[in-house]
Order: sequence, then structure tokens, then C-alpha cells
Amino acid sequence: MQTSTLESLQPARVNGIALHAPEEALDAQTLRQRACSELLRQAAVSAGLRSADDTVGTDSVLSEAASTAIEALLEQQLVIPEPSEQACLRHYQAHAGNYTTGERVQLRHILFAVTPGVDVSLLRQRAEATLLDVRCHDGKQGDDAFAVQARSLSNCPSGAEGGQLGWLTADACASEFAKEIFGNKEVGVLPRLVHSRFGLHVVEVLGREPGQQRDFEAVRGAVAMTLRQSTYVTALRQYLSLLAGAADIEGVDIDGAETPLVQ
Repeated sequence: MQTSTLESLQPARVNGIALHAPEEALDAQTLRQRACSELLRQAAVSAGLRSADDTVGTDSVLSEAASTAIEALLEQQLVIPEPSEQACLRHYQAHAGNYTTGERVQLRHILFAVTPGVDVSLLRQRAEATLLDVRCHDGKQGDDAFAVQARSLSNCPSGAEGGQLGWLTADACASEFAKEIFGNKEVGVLPRLVHSRFGLHVVEVLGREPGQQRDFEAVRGAVAMTLRQSTYVTALRQYLSLLAGAADIEGVDIDGAETPLVQ
């Protein structure tokens, strides 16, 4: 049974190894992270990279030696080919907006912060309702629905200024936030919530200043690194899937999960 929190008194287990104390309630993502780490730790032991008497506590915190063994295991098991020149060029041409310099975007946002203990489902519902409200507001009454909502709801200090963040470059933002904003032509309230490490954002793009396209040769290394990372993530997911298929896993479902070790 997969739920947002662990309700059972019995801890989730991987091949009989408990992932948490019986009384400890964990969210599904944390359980998946611990299960994947434990699968890899056990595989490292089986491969002779770690002593057979290697143990882990119910907090599932890996020792430095276990982490090193897992790194060695992945070096052995994951085949990551070097991307070809043609593959790099195709990626560069398809994602040209990611390889510009000097692009600036003028933004304002409403942040719904994810904090310890918050009900993420309810938070998302509230954020989605706010997004719908500011997108549908026609503004004919002369008020600014976005600014009003930002002052009332935003968990960011910018809320006091109606959510204004000013002109930003990608380097000034969290990488996952910048990925959603930069390198495209969208202007206005974005039709989706933007996710970041800080929470859920309702975002309005007020203006854009395009950057300058960088030559392929200048960014060849960055393109290759992006492709290698993508290949690594795919290979790691496949390897974890193989380990999970051969393991006895109780109380946690790791199928379809984003690979927790590379987030």
C-alpha cells in the first residue's frame, strides 16, 4: 500500500532490512530514497565492495565507506558512452535557448513554500486555485489581482512588493526554477505552477531581454556533460529497476519514481 505517510506499525523493508523505526512516519519520496540507497548498499556488499557485516541504522544514513562502495559499484555497472559530435550538435540546435548568455527576465511570483509538516496536497490545491484566479482576472476594475494575491498569500518577502522580483538572470535563480523560465518566449502569467526547492510558484513574466547565442564550440563541453548526465540517469533507473525486481521489498513502491540519487 502506497500512501503519503507510513501508517503501519511495521517498517518498510528491503530484503528484511528495515528502512525506518516502527513508530516513524515517512513520506513516500523519503521511503523511495531510502529503499534505493539500501538496494545499492546491498548490491555493493554482494559485489564484494563492502564487508558482509556492513550494517545500517534505522535512519538509513550510509557510512562514508558504504557511500564509497556504492560509487565503485556504479562505476562497474553503469555504462555511460561518450556522446558523439552529431548527438551534441543535435542537442545544441534543439535547445539553443539554453546556451545563451546575458538573457534577463522581469518577474513577479507568489510562493507557496513547502515546509516541514505542510500538507503538500492542500498546498498544491491552494496554489492551483490562486493560479486560476490570477489568470482569469480581467483587471477591468483597475486593481491588480496578482499583486493583491502576492501580498496576501506569498511566503516570499517579495510578497510585500506585490511579488516583484525585478530583472533576473538565470544565475540568480535556483537551477530548477531557471529551467522553467529562461530560454523560451512566454510572457504573462505562466499557465502552470513552477516547482523549485522552495515550493510552488505562480509566476508572471513581465518582460524579456534576449541573450546572445553562444557558438557550439564554446559550449561543446557543457552540451556533452548534459547528455552524459541524461544517459547516467537512465542507466541508474534501469539498474535500480533490475535490483528491485530481484529483491523482496515491503511497504514502499519505487516503480516510476524519479531517481533519488541524482535529484
